Amino acid sequence: MKNGKGFVAALDQSGGSTPKALAAYGVGEDEYSGEDEMFDRVHEMRTRIITSEGFSSEYILAAILFEKTMDRKIEGVFSGDYLWEKKGIVPILKVDKGLAGESEGVQLMKPITDLDKTLSRANDRRMFGTKMRSVIKKANPEGIKKIVDQQFEYGKRIVAAGLVPILEPEIDIKSPDKAASEKLMKQEILRQLDQLKDDETVMLKLSLPEESDFFKELIEHPRVMRVVALSGGYSREKAVELLRENHGLIASFSRALSEGLNVKQSKAEFDGMLKKSVKDIYDASVT
Repeated sequence: MKNGKGFVAALDQSGGSTPKALAAYGVGEDEYSGEDEMFDRVHEMRTRIITSEGFSSEYILAAILFEKTMDRKIEGVFSGDYLWEKKGIVPILKVDKGLAGESEGVQLMKPITDLDKTLSRANDRRMFGTKMRSVIKKANPEGIKKIVDQQFEYGKRIVAAGLVPILEPEIDIKSPDKAASEKLMKQEILRQLDQLKDDETVMLKLSLPEESDFFKELIEHPRVMRVVALSGGYSREKAVELLRENHGLIASFSRALSEGLNVKQSKAEFDGMLKKSVKDIYDASVT
């Protein structure tokens, strides 16, 4: 995870984002009834992606899973075991419970009240690390400090449980003061990183920056294993273009990874589209 070439696939759509992911895949809301059927359909989609010959450790380092995906099986084995044992891809678990309402220009994470239990289950399921997301909408110093503080507070508990946390203080790409938010966020992250102990290591998942190589200090920080970028609503073409301008930053794309995949495609069509997407994202990640 630290030194390999490749990127992180994000397959962690939760209850709120799953209908959009399924719709983009060609499965409308009229084709399933209730949450259980919805998660059945999205697991079918994820299984098709993960088992595809295009989903390869030659290009992909890790995959982020939703909790229900971690607990389900692919070809008879738990998803994390399939990823690692069959594919050589590191499994990572999304642990946040969604976003709180906006306050001071940010959306903190809702309290993760069962974190210790979830981390215990993650270890049982042989997860390597975790991911949790909050969102910055405005360049509000107090709000951004709270976002970063919350991420690191939970992150330290995750490290103590023997897992590597991906901290994701996403900045909304539509924010009118995105560049100013990036400066405030980086300052707060560096402050927190400098306070970590030598045996505490984190990863960061950040929005693609306005200024090329803006996250260089974070990428090179001794307490950071890896810095990955989310696509954040950009098309795959645009996200890949921006990623190429940031050396040492690798992708962790979700929607941009699955863009163009459709439930009605033949195996050859599906695998071909996924292979092309994976290769484009990989090439931009190794610049």
